Amino acid sequence: MVIAAIETVPVRVPIHERLAIRGKGGTHSVSPFLLVKIHTDEGVTGLGEVSCTPRWSGEDQVTSAHFIATIFEPLLRGEDPRQIDALTVRMRNALFGHPFTKAALEMALWDIAGKCAGLPVFSLLGGPVRESVPTKWSISGAEPKRAAEIAVWAVEQGFRAMKVKVGVEDAQDIARVREVRAAVGGGIRLGIDANGGWTAPHAIEMIRRLAEFDLWFAEQPVPPGDPEWLAEVRRSAGVPIIADESVYTETDAAVLVRSGAADVFSIYVGKSAGIGPARRIAAAAEAARLGCTIGSNLEMGIGSAAMIHLALAAPIDWPCDIIGPFFYTDELLTTPLLIRGGDARAPDGPGLGVELDEEKVQRYRV
Repeated sequence: MVIAAIETVPVRVPIHERLAIRGKGGTHSVSPFLLVKIHTDEGVTGLGEVSCTPRWSGEDQVTSAHFIATIFEPLLRGEDPRQIDALTVRMRNALFGHPFTKAALEMALWDIAGKCAGLPVFSLLGGPVRESVPTKWSISGAEPKRAAEIAVWAVEQGFRAMKVKVGVEDAQDIARVREVRAAVGGGIRLGIDANGGWTAPHAIEMIRRLAEFDLWFAEQPVPPGDPEWLAEVRRSAGVPIIADESVYTETDAAVLVRSGAADVFSIYVGKSAGIGPARRIAAAAEAARLGCTIGSNLEMGIGSAAMIHLALAAPIDWPCDIIGPFFYTDELLTTPLLIRGGDARAPDGPGLGVELDEEKVQRYRV
């Protein structure tokens, strides 16, 4: 079996306006994503998703399609798609950066390998270590009363853990967290996510001011770049610190471990350039006795399925942000994923276990 061709389809599925994520890095109200199909000479097709947004990753459906057509398809055509690690190395060496594009191709390779073996991807990764993946909700940096309404809605969906976007404006941040805590009560675990919006001294001050609302964690309180900033906050804040924008690669993970900068790593299939690299970061966290969770770039069906398979087989011990499908007005899969409030389960079937509804794909093609 060899790779015969790679097809890309740019799509844009509307996001529910009331759930659009607003934080320090801007508002995620549009997803210029790219679907990827790796076709083989034996008729097996692997599916991938470039769940990218330019503000976050520097990638969009145009750049991704361009690099797939001009660099990755010529590189991969004629190769055995089941040689995932070898092809991952070749993709890494062929183009700097662009992890979300590389991740889409890598997850499609896993999809092909699973279909050929008749096994779900989590089995190829060593088998499940849990039956389902616990999840948490992410509350936009909206006006405080609106944020509280979203929090109540999330609790009604079944979520028992959530995080609130902060780092926008101090008084509003405090009011938002206060309103959310008052709305959900004391039985819900509540963290904050600043998306790198504070300096280290400011982060320490704000986390201490927010501590009265029984904070569970603080995610990425300072910008990425210098792990000592994160380590300074960790030493002084008094709550677990989650590193997100600071950990893209295995090298990033090693630097954070040596610096004592985080208690938890937030990993992504897309951010890490694939299921395999993300799994290795999770293993590094486990070896360093750190926690691990999976973050979200509002992935749609294919990307979310890849995240579930990773979370089932890897040492992921914190609730994950596998919640992307909640945000969209429609679904591109023939069978929706088993993602409910507080819980996500892998679909049945080999590979990623998902199929595209081609009629809907054409409807949302751009």
